[in-house]
Amino acid sequence: MSRQNHAVEDILQGDRRAIARVISSIENGESNSTTVLRSLFSSTGRAYRVGVTGPPGAGKSTLTNKLAKFYRGKKLKVGVIAVDPTSPFTGGALLGDRVRMTDVEMDEGVFIRSMASRGSLGGLSKKAKEAADVLDAAGFDVILMETVGVGQSELDIAGAADTTVVVLVPESGDGVQAMKAGLMEIGDFFVLNKADRPGADQAVMSIKMILGFRSHDEKSWIPDVVKTQANEGKGIENVAAAVEKHRAYLSTRGGLDQRRKTRLKNRIREIIDDQLQVDFWNHQRSGDLDRETEHALSRKLTPYDIAERLISDFKESK
Repeated sequence: MSRQNHAVEDILQGDRRAIARVISSIENGESNSTTVLRSLFSSTGRAYRVGVTGPPGAGKSTLTNKLAKFYRGKKLKVGVIAVDPTSPFTGGALLGDRVRMTDVEMDEGVFIRSMASRGSLGGLSKKAKEAADVLDAAGFDVILMETVGVGQSELDIAGAADTTVVVLVPESGDGVQAMKAGLMEIGDFFVLNKADRPGADQAVMSIKMILGFRSHDEKSWIPDVVKTQANEGKGIENVAAAVEKHRAYLSTRGGLDQRRKTRLKNRIREIIDDQLQVDFWNHQRSGDLDRETEHALSRKLTPYDIAERLISDFKESK
């Protein structure tokens, strides 16, 4: 049996070391990881994926920690993928989320992985989605996917999760700023964390008012706002109940299958884009781009002309 086949079998049995090794190979871009992912794919689709996003300082890691603990109390296996900013020194994750997940880090039924965003505009890298597939195939019931929380660019979490939770605090700013961040567009429900702070009730009213501007009809899902004090574990069961309510809504109306179909279509596009990019640049001879750039520098050709020429040359070679 090949090493890849061994890895697949071990992952399907829930072997934590095998899971960690394969996720590392995914992060490092090793070719054998694609072989393993192909073999695991037929065993995916069972885990429920919950995205947790929101601005920095909202308490996403604490909420994720307490939510994982809650699900463990229900005897569910929980995977946590915490997407950190890429370290400017090592290219790896800064591991801040691992430090804060002290309640569950030693629990055998919880697997936590910090992954670098690696420049992904949405904070949730393609590799993190592939890591979620590994955890899915390994038999985890719930996968919590927490993003880096950089505001304007947190939108790809909505395409990676079955349910997206947006975490805000009373100090998150006025409603207009929240809408600018795009977060109001993607939340399936909202958590107002640190709800013991002044202005919490006004913040809830403001969020609900903004949500009322969404286009909807009698069949539409209306996002709720749940108040929590995650550091004290207050309101966590209400968050889990809101996740379950949204899951039931999607399941009864075919929305869950539609979301997963859209997610797969986007994944296929990503794979094609990546492969075409690799093929294109592998086709280019060393120094081609440098020489063409000189033409643009001297204003003999525009960047558009050069790009068109290089693409045309690539197509003809095929």
